[in-house]
Formats: sequence, structure tokens, C-alpha cells
Amino acid sequence: MTTHPEQPPAGLAQHPLRQLLNDSFHARPTPALRAPALVSHLVFTHEPASLAGESERLEQAAGDAGMSRLSGSDNAALFAGAGLLLRWERHTEFSSYTVFSSPAGADPIAPTTSAIDLLPRECLQAVPGQLIVATHVELRTIAEVAPQSITAELSPTGRQMIAAQVADQAAWVFTDFMLDQGATRFLVIDASLTPRQAGRTVQRLLEIETYRLLALLALPVATDVGGWMRQAEEELATMVDHIGEANSPADESHVLGELTRLAAKVEHSLARTNFRFAAARAYHELVMQRIIELRETRVSGCPTFHEIMQRRLLPAMQTCNAMASRQDELSDRLARTSQLLRTRVDVELERQNQQLLAQMNRRAHLQLRLQETVEGLSVVAITYYASQLVHYLAKGANQLLPQFSPELATAVSIPLIAAFAVLGIGRLRQRLQERESAAH
Repeated sequence: MTTHPEQPPAGLAQHPLRQLLNDSFHARPTPALRAPALVSHLVFTHEPASLAGESERLEQAAGDAGMSRLSGSDNAALFAGAGLLLRWERHTEFSSYTVFSSPAGADPIAPTTSAIDLLPRECLQAVPGQLIVATHVELRTIAEVAPQSITAELSPTGRQMIAAQVADQAAWVFTDFMLDQGATRFLVIDASLTPRQAGRTVQRLLEIETYRLLALLALPVATDVGGWMRQAEEELATMVDHIGEANSPADESHVLGELTRLAAKVEHSLARTNFRFAAARAYHELVMQRIIELRETRVSGCPTFHEIMQRRLLPAMQTCNAMASRQDELSDRLARTSQLLRTRVDVELERQNQQLLAQMNRRAHLQLRLQETVEGLSVVAITYYASQLVHYLAKGANQLLPQFSPELATAVSIPLIAAFAVLGIGRLRQRLQERESAAH
């Protein structure tokens, strides 16, 4: 028989997050429940800055109320008191407080019965954030409450009851998702649930209610986005028309400024709403997944959880998805319109550059002609001054050789000097061209 050591072999490098990840996997176990039981669930949205010390404050308040900490981590904890359990969990954007109680002889149908009433008030004082979810669950045996007694009291003109047999018909669940004294209520009638099944069923109902409301947080955002989206789309269509009508760089600059302003507005909205819409999609998927896990069976005359979510939650989620898609499409259209305007501006700049290059070419050609003219004048000047030097030298030589004519010597030297000047300037120009070619 092979035994498994509690610790890994010595010398093996351990990942620094190995223990933390494993503990996180087991941090939120589902409690086992036996009917009768009462469960209250409160969820508070929060800002990251308000979370400092939340766990410490709760532990101190629970200790002052006579409750002891059974287990926990930085993001989850379980406290026990007289006849009740308090479970605290911290998630990305909310914290939840769940109270479990098994009161003896509790009224099975009293609307004011809830586990939260048994929790000392100190435990919920100074809770950071704002209350978004409050729900109470009654877990009763089928001997205490007959499902037929609930369905018999339903009225066609009263509240619509959502009902289903869950966990392969091992239990009945009733709710209307309406706020009753500030909280929604679930009634779970245990027909043949095991304690673990009962705990998982109640946990799924709490998560359905939590994620349902958190998903709906995106609906007001979608409504706000839709309020200005139509106007933004009309502005973009007008700008596209103006691009076609622009006749000057000033017109194009004005359209570019308007495009930049609208693009900044859209990008600001995307940055502000992307998280909310993405979170809504994730929460909606969790709601539908938890409903699938209930394994519900229809109760005659009542809609199921899946049907009520398809009828009431799905349209809201489709609205949010549509608004998110419209924002993305508007951003893409703005990018394409900006590219169109940039293409037009680039074509105009290229045309202007071509005109500028043509002007520079003409100027270079003119400079070349001027240079050739100057070179001709330079030959004349060099020939003139050099012939004067020859003339002075010939005059000096005439003093030694009376038969030597300075005028004749000067006349003979002029063609030679001019020829050497032309050859020298040509040689200099050739050297300069060779250096320029080597540089490129």
C-alpha cells in the first residue's frame, strides 16, 4: 500500500501561490442544512478603498457579540454563535453576509421570520458599501408545509408565483422575486433532500438572487448610453457628409476637430461602461448556470426559474449587449471615418509636395543656368586678370630683350589662359560630382 506524504519531498521548489490557490479552492464550502432552517443573505456593493479592515472589524464585532471564528481566510470567514452561523465572503465588487439558523418551533409561514433577526446588531454595524441584495430563505419539511397548500392559495389576480421541483424532485421551491419588507423570500420544502443537497440548493438560490440583481446593475448604464448614442450616430453621419463637402484645409481641420471630440466622448463612455457590461454578461451566465444546476421540474400553473429569467432578465441583458455592441461599432466607425479623412489629407499633402518638388526642380534648373553663366563670367575674369599678369611680365622682359613685344605675348597668352580656366573649372565640377555620388 502506497502512503502519500503530507509534505512534498525536500529540495523541490514550490510555487509561491500553491498553498494560497489550494486554500482558495476550499475557502467557501457549502454548509449542510437540515429542515427546519432559516437563512438570510445580505450583499453590499463596495469600492476597493473602503475594504481596508473589513475582516478585522467583523471579527471584533463578532467577538463582542459572543461569536467565535471557526475558519476563514483574507476573503472569507465563518463565525458561530448561539444557534446560528455567520458566513462572510468578499468578492470583486461586493461582500456577502449569510446567516444560518435552525430555530425550534418557528412559524413556517410567518412573513417576518428571518435568520437576520437572530444576529446581534453589532455584526452588521459599519459594514462598508451599500445594500444591493437582501433575501430570506425558509427551509421546511414536507410534513410541516404541504406544497399543495401553497399552490392552492395562488390567485390569478395576485402575485405571480415562481415554483419548481428541484434536485430531481427532492424538494419544492417557491418565490415571487418581489420585495417583502425590504427583502425577497424563498420557501424551500424538503421532500427527500440530504443535508448536503439542502445546503447546495439554498446556496444556488442565494447566488441566483445575488447575480440576478448584480447583472441588472448594467441596465441603467445601458439606458444612459442609449440616451446619447443616437445623437452621436447622427453627428457622425453629418461629419461624413462634411468630409465630402470640404473644399479647403480649414474645412477639413474643422471636421477633424469634431471627429476628435466625438471620438473622445465615445472612448470615455467605453472606458466607463466596459467593465459593467462585461460583468453583467458574466453574472447572467452564472444565473443561468445555477438554474441548470437546480434540475427543476415544472409545477403546474407556475412558471419555472428558467422561464422567468428568459422572460424578464434576458431582455435586459440583450439590451445591455446591444448597447455595448453599438458603442463598439460607433468607435469602429469613428476610426474608419478618421482614416478616411486622414487619407484625404494625405492625398492633398502629397499633391502639395509634388507641386513643391516641381518648384524646387525649376529653381534648381534656374540655378544651374545661373551657375553656368557665372562659370562663363569666371573664365572671362580669370583670363582678363591672368593676361594682365602676363602683360606685366612681358613688359619686364622687354627691358631685357628690346625685340620682345609685350602686346604680342599678351595676345598669345589669352587663348591659352582661357583654355586652362575652362579645363580647370570642368575638372573641379567633376570632382564635386564624384564626391556627391560617393556620399549617396
